[in-house]
Amino acid sequence: MTVAVSNAAFVREHTVLSHTALVPEIALHLATEVTPLWQATQDFLEHNSLPPPFWAFAWPGGQALARYLLDQPEMVAGRCVLSFAAGSGIEAIAAAKAGASAVVANEIDSFALGAIELNAAANQVALTLAPDDLIGSHDPRWQVVIAGDVCYEKPMAERVTAWLRALAAAGVTVLSADPGRTYLPPGLTEVARYDVPTSLELEDRTLRTTAIYRW
Repeated sequence: MTVAVSNAAFVREHTVLSHTALVPEIALHLATEVTPLWQATQDFLEHNSLPPPFWAFAWPGGQALARYLLDQPEMVAGRCVLSFAAGSGIEAIAAAKAGASAVVANEIDSFALGAIELNAAANQVALTLAPDDLIGSHDPRWQVVIAGDVCYEKPMAERVTAWLRALAAAGVTVLSADPGRTYLPPGLTEVARYDVPTSLELEDRTLRTTAIYRW
């Protein structure tokens, strides 16, 4: 799937191709202090009919999960991977770089899909874009499902938790990353931990300890 040209053009215009400290191998179109999206207010977004630009930032969960996959490529090598709520696409790109046989990047935000498409091209990897709400579905082709930082809001966390537990029970390898969000469910197995540099504009501290969990 190729996203609308206008969305990709918007992403390109309002971001800068950048690298994060934790995952310097991956280039991303991100909002920075010199781009308009960094200073965008809720009023500006609503006036321009824009959803919150979550895709324009490299959140701690996505960075940590990407680092883990690059460091432990055997988790995805030769396997079909679904990247749920892919955001900027950093963990989907990492899965592709780690040797996944196929990577599906799922997002319901069309601007996020534009960002993922541009970011995949910048990193010379092939991703399949999936624009639907996939919670509750189960494609037999999925061998690994990855999700970075999805337990920040109670209704979302409850839906995602039930779905990911069901996938894991069906034999799918499910990996998620969480930087200490309120609604992370109990009973997960921690497999790695990273200190992720972040910004006070995004988080309440400049370093977020983020754990990788297997469901």
